[in-house]
Amino acid sequence: MSSLSLLIVLFAALLIPIVMARLNITSTPTAVAEIVVGFVLGKSLLGVVTANAVLDELKSLGVIVLIFLSGMEIDFSLFKPQPASKTKQLGPAKIALLGYGAVIVAALGFAWVLDLIGLYHHIIFAAIVFSTVALGVVIAALKEKELLSQPFGQTMLLLAALGEVVPLLALTVYAELNGHASRSVWLLLLIFVAAIVLLLRFRRPYQWFAKVDKSTTQLDIRLAFFLIITLVTVAESVGAENILGAFLAGMVMKLLHPREETQDKLTSLGYGFFIPIFFIMTGAAIDLKTLLKDPTSLALIPVLLIGFFVAKVVLVPVLRLRFKPQNALAGSLLITTTITLVIPALTVGKTLGIITTQQSGAFTLAAVIACILCPILFNRLFVAEPESFKKTVVHFIGANLLTVPIAQQLAKGLYDITLFTDDPAKYKTYNSEANVKLLPSFSQGALHEAGAYDADIVMLGYFDHDKNYELAQWALANKVPRIIARFETKDATSDRYDALSNAGVEIYNTYEANIAVLRSLIETPSTLQMLTDTEAGLYEITVRNRRFTGLELKSLPFIDAITVSAIRRDGEFLSPHGDTQIHLGDHLLFTGGKTTIAEIRSTFEKEN
Repeated sequence: MSSLSLLIVLFAALLIPIVMARLNITSTPTAVAEIVVGFVLGKSLLGVVTANAVLDELKSLGVIVLIFLSGMEIDFSLFKPQPASKTKQLGPAKIALLGYGAVIVAALGFAWVLDLIGLYHHIIFAAIVFSTVALGVVIAALKEKELLSQPFGQTMLLLAALGEVVPLLALTVYAELNGHASRSVWLLLLIFVAAIVLLLRFRRPYQWFAKVDKSTTQLDIRLAFFLIITLVTVAESVGAENILGAFLAGMVMKLLHPREETQDKLTSLGYGFFIPIFFIMTGAAIDLKTLLKDPTSLALIPVLLIGFFVAKVVLVPVLRLRFKPQNALAGSLLITTTITLVIPALTVGKTLGIITTQQSGAFTLAAVIACILCPILFNRLFVAEPESFKKTVVHFIGANLLTVPIAQQLAKGLYDITLFTDDPAKYKTYNSEANVKLLPSFSQGALHEAGAYDADIVMLGYFDHDKNYELAQWALANKVPRIIARFETKDATSDRYDALSNAGVEIYNTYEANIAVLRSLIETPSTLQMLTDTEAGLYEITVRNRRFTGLELKSLPFIDAITVSAIRRDGEFLSPHGDTQIHLGDHLLFTGGKTTIAEIRSTFEKEN
């Protein structure tokens, strides 16, 4: 019977996404559909799936892998101080912190009301549940609308991250303080020490793993599960919840900067096997018949649903400080989406004896209803802001006959161009021709104050090669993503140019460029026509939109209008085929019409 139950659960996990695709159900999260199917298969209706040792173990692994993947979704770059906005608007981090503070207050307030009217008496535990956010569902909704790189998406992502991290930590401390274990709450610090040790221990070996890994070893996946089991074991040893260990393992894995395909493989393994079992068995364990017969529990469901909404509606005035009123409402509804942490929290509550099976079922049903309604309402209410495709910022240091014509041509496309000069005569000559800024000197302080290094690409077009070398060093120190440096004459006895090249600086001179073009004209006669053709051209774009990662080349949009000649990945060129999978950060070299390049670039290079 145990094998039959497992077979039914796995068949249901296979069938659910197929049926949802056939019925074009896109606004309801798959996790919610799996819980609903669990209702049907379990105690509530058919009773064909019953809990057993194997399914219980797989269910436990499912929640651990789910929380681990949630930890890997945390974008730590969003917590770094952001440069002051020219419009003096509040940044995503400030709005998220202010908004989530309001959520905590509202959750505590509603939990106190429940205690006051006698429906539920554990205020802190209820507040923890009401303040949770389903990070994975929120990220999926933001990815679908390509909002992750925009201020609105970053704010929602931070709110969702706080809605998973803060309740998780609070739940762990609450369980420790209210449990029957004799361990001190200060032992919880050991799990954080263990996470830091693992991070420091595996940072360098992980980079080496990528070089020696092969299909039969999958070292990155082995490391991920080693981190999970280690931190889960440490968490349980100090009396903490295993989900805290899993979440910290995910954060450690994220800080190791895994390759995009590593996260894809872990996501495939989790959502392809373990996590569906967890959600289906969660639904199967709820006895709706008993729940609906109990008038108190039945009355609790709409009250708890109101609680989930009340705890998040306070976000509306906070989000209106930066976003449209309609989008502020849509954002607060999206953050109301909760399910992933609610169920583990309810399991902890039952272990502590502070929540009954009927109350747990009421909380779960209220969370499921919120998880169904909120993404649908968000999709209906959200209004796209004006096109926010971020232009590539290119700064030219040096305004002359070489850089000004290039700047003029690039400015007509998807580039934000600024030239810097320290020569008043050249400023007077070129100021009317391009966006030129006059600096008192090309000193490090003057360039930094002018924001010369706040760019995606810095092109050093100064004639003095010694000065260009110095400028290149300053640009490297300021971590400019791409640096192009001009050196017309080089000292053959000096290795400093090789040092710059090894550091990632792209070095060129017109003599070598002319030789390369001439050789290309001889070996490939169509080169000149390709370079001067007004209808077609040779282009390179970088895939920054995660929507296309994992897709095969033949499945990409615009593929019928372009011809991909090469893919540059991790500094090496690949010969593309129709079934070549696209990775985040791939450079696609292709030929195509000049009329479509702007749309293609905006589609693939939109950060998401």
